[in-house]
Amino acid sequence: MINEEIRDKEVRLIGPDGAQLGVVSSKEALSMADEHNLDLVKIAPQAKPPVCKIMDYGKYKFELAKREKEQRKNQKVIDVKEVRLSPNIDEHDFQTKVNQGIKFLKSGDKVKVSVRFRGREITHSASGKELLLRVKDAMAEVGVVEKDIKLEGRSMAMFVSPKKA
Repeated sequence: MINEEIRDKEVRLIGPDGAQLGVVSSKEALSMADEHNLDLVKIAPQAKPPVCKIMDYGKYKFELAKREKEQRKNQKVIDVKEVRLSPNIDEHDFQTKVNQGIKFLKSGDKVKVSVRFRGREITHSASGKELLLRVKDAMAEVGVVEKDIKLEGRSMAMFVSPKKA
């Protein structure tokens, strides 16, 4: 609440320089704020009496927005990238997929490694598990397994997250 929105009889006032000015009536506090060409802002409404501060409210809101924008800029969004394999994959293709997964991990993303079973391949799910264990060993130096191997429908998957430096 700012300026005329403050309806309390008395408020504890803090000056523009941060000094305590004591408990004064809200009308008197408002007139002091007008003298300084600043706003009267209620900063602690639950206190008895409520605490108000004399400040430039527009500048305060601008600084708050600027700080918030800076925090959003420094935030890293972690994506989940997927590497799909088939149970009868050739060695070169396997290496290519592993290298792709390692590249994703180095860029800071999580990787979902999945083996897709088609047709009757599901009966040989043990070969898919062996394949995922090979991937786990190949990615061990840059990633750590977050969720272990799990069979979900016609695919078997595990999640690998980048190692903390």
